Amino acid sequence: MFVVGVTGGIGSGKTAVTDEFAKLDIDIVDADRAARVVVEPNTPALANIHAHFGDRILLLDGSLDRAALRRIIFQNADEKRWLEQLLHPLIALEIQRQLAAAHSSYVIFVSPLLIESQQKALCDRILVVDVPEEIQLQRTMTRDNNDIDQVRRIIASQASRQHRLQYADDVVKNTGSLEQLRERIAELHQRYLEFAAHKQAAGAQ
Repeated sequence: MFVVGVTGGIGSGKTAVTDEFAKLDIDIVDADRAARVVVEPNTPALANIHAHFGDRILLLDGSLDRAALRRIIFQNADEKRWLEQLLHPLIALEIQRQLAAAHSSYVIFVSPLLIESQQKALCDRILVVDVPEEIQLQRTMTRDNNDIDQVRRIIASQASRQHRLQYADDVVKNTGSLEQLRERIAELHQRYLEFAAHKQAAGAQ
């Protein structure tokens, strides 16, 4: 399977990009969704997190309060490291399971930490969704109702814009209209179909 890794900073519009690929019948594997799957109620991971952090990270229905957990780990590097050591191997297994189950001509793997982690090794090509930091701040504060300092901490924890672009095989500048975005995705789609066909042909030899 030809895997296109999609990444970008918080608020860059990765979901808008992957939604357009999904409309073209391309399977999407989302690292954030995989991260939710491994901490669903009654999973061993959630039991471990609850035992470590206590009731403050649970919602009334027993599910994980992701916002509360995020606040804790962005203020404490040791707690962030503990959580990553628990979850990263489980998330990696879930991502590999979903990639193996994909049936489209190629598969999109979207992850905010693609560049910072070993996840980029799963990809044949990397597509970076790029916007200026001011737009990241504005979009994220509006969407998540976070204050500016919280958003800046999240941005600082991710790869810098310049570092991310160094790894890009393709770039989507997501500052225009939805129509412009659709045209760019349609163009990339045709290119990825060709790459996928070449990989499949090479594998068959």
